[in-house]
Amino acid sequence: MIDLGISKIALIGAVALIVIGPEKLPRVARTVGALLGKAQRYVADVKNEVNRSMELDELKKMKDTMESAARDVENSVQTSASDFEKSWAETTALASDSSADAPGMISFPEYKHPGKNWRLKQGATPQWFKSRSGVRTKALSGAARVARYRPKPRTGSHV
Repeated sequence: MIDLGISKIALIGAVALIVIGPEKLPRVARTVGALLGKAQRYVADVKNEVNRSMELDELKKMKDTMESAARDVENSVQTSASDFEKSWAETTALASDSSADAPGMISFPEYKHPGKNWRLKQGATPQWFKSRSGVRTKALSGAARVARYRPKPRTGSHV
């Protein structure tokens, strides 16, 4: 790069003052400063664009390596799953054959889902405790509550 010292800048300023004149020098200096600023911004934009393209290339390479690693994992999982299914089928076939042949073997019943209603909310407090302590477990409508808690008519005459 050009090495500009204080003496060189002073010499350029003196020549510009003589050639351009004192009236036009400030306007020319502003124009030159604006042009230099635009040139610096352009150079910075080009540098940023080059850096972005280099980062984009690196990200593409990283993406390709990650995708290939994911494919390798998927293939290994599929092969191990197929091996497991084969061994499971062989084991269940052997177990069914051996259970029919060996009467001393214990056979367990197949799993049956308990059939719980997952929509029904169940609290942690047991039902027997709620009934003993008087906690309401069912909501009453307004009419049912009035009918249940209406005071009983008194029998007898109070005059």
